[in-house]
Amino acid sequence: MRPTIFEWRIPLALVALSAVPAIAGTARLVEIASNAAVTPANARFMDAPWPVVLHIIAVVIYSMLGAVQFSAGIRRRSSRWHRASGRVLVAAGVLAATTGLWMTLRYAWPSGDGQILYLERLVFGTAMLLSLVLAVTAIRICDFHAHGRWMIRAYAIGLGAGTQVFAHLPWFLLMAEPPGELPRAVMMGAGWVINVLAAEWIVRRPSHADRRRRDPSLPAELVVAPLSH
Repeated sequence: MRPTIFEWRIPLALVALSAVPAIAGTARLVEIASNAAVTPANARFMDAPWPVVLHIIAVVIYSMLGAVQFSAGIRRRSSRWHRASGRVLVAAGVLAATTGLWMTLRYAWPSGDGQILYLERLVFGTAMLLSLVLAVTAIRICDFHAHGRWMIRAYAIGLGAGTQVFAHLPWFLLMAEPPGELPRAVMMGAGWVINVLAAEWIVRRPSHADRRRRDPSLPAELVVAPLSH
């Protein structure tokens, strides 16, 4: 059976959420590749380009490939593809998290950043990396449910940049000046927190099997199972 439109609704929504940061990242890669003029906004990237280049490539792969994993139908029909793409997904996620942490620790702070945002990046970058390690540990002992839960958490953190775009919209629509350190930290943090809360709602709701046991008449296609196998 081919994937239905219903099965693709969540992956397509996640791809759309990833699109804006992916486009911005691609523009940054073009800027670096073309040896653009150095400005205060890009000086840290032009001086040490490889961390940000690897980070952008890894994040794009992670966000786009991870979105497809949310189609339960695709996972059921092609477990081999799920395992192979999962290995690529974990590798991309680890690279995205480690390069993100490296840039936080080593790059000069851009204008508008501050101590709070610095700590947020360290906390959520470390949490993403730890979630991926726990996901791999779980799958090695065949704990598929724990594996799926930790992968969802890691993906939610990695997709924070997409939600941060929407968190910033009210400010840019209502305020004339760029946000200062505190408003920027609040909006950036809101993107991560919203995603983490959404992930926790997904992993803590009744599983596919539980819902079917409670109501055997419930059509299987109306239940979206977590990334558990």
